[in-house]
Amino acid sequence: MLGEGNIMKLIKKITDANFFDCIPSYMDIVTRYASRGIVFNDSNQIAMLYVSNNQSYKLPGGGIEGIETEKEAFLREILEETGYKVEIIEELGIIEEHKIKNNFMQISYCFTSKAISKHEIHLTDHEIFLGMELVWVSIYDAIDIINKCIKSCDDYKMKFMLLRDKTILTIAINKLQHNNI
Repeated sequence: MLGEGNIMKLIKKITDANFFDCIPSYMDIVTRYASRGIVFNDSNQIAMLYVSNNQSYKLPGGGIEGIETEKEAFLREILEETGYKVEIIEELGIIEEHKIKNNFMQISYCFTSKAISKHEIHLTDHEIFLGMELVWVSIYDAIDIINKCIKSCDDYKMKFMLLRDKTILTIAINKLQHNNI
C-alpha cells in the first residue's frame, strides 16, 4: 500500500537531459517503486554498498514488494543489504528516474535512518555476483565517492543511480548543516 496516507514531496526528476544534450522527457507509467536512503551508525558514518563488479558505490535500498509500504520496504531492504535493523529518522522525499532509452520509470522513496542492532546480511544471488559489500564512511566522504564515480561513469543506467544517490546525500547534508549537526 504505497503512500500510507501521507504524501512525500517530490525532490527531483532525473531525465536523459541531466546527462545528454536533449529536452527533458517524462514517462507516465511507473515501472518500479523503491525505497532507499541513508543509514547512520553510532559513529555518525553512513552505510554504502561497494559493488566490486563495476567498482562503484551506492546507497542501500531496493524495490517495494507486494503490498509493502515504502517504510516497510526501506526497513527490509536495509536489513537485507546491511544487516542492520534501523529506525527511520526522516522522510527526505521522492526521486523520479525517467530512463527513456530503457523505457523504465522508477520512483524512489528516500529516508534517513539510524542503525539500532546488527544482524546477518542477506544479499540476493545477483547482489553476491555483483560483489556487493558494506562499507561505512562519513557522509562527506560519501558525496566525494559518488562524485568520483559520476566523473568516470559511462553506463546509462548507472548515471541515473549515481545522480539519485548524490541527490539523497546532498539533501541530507543540507539538513545536517541547517540543524548544525
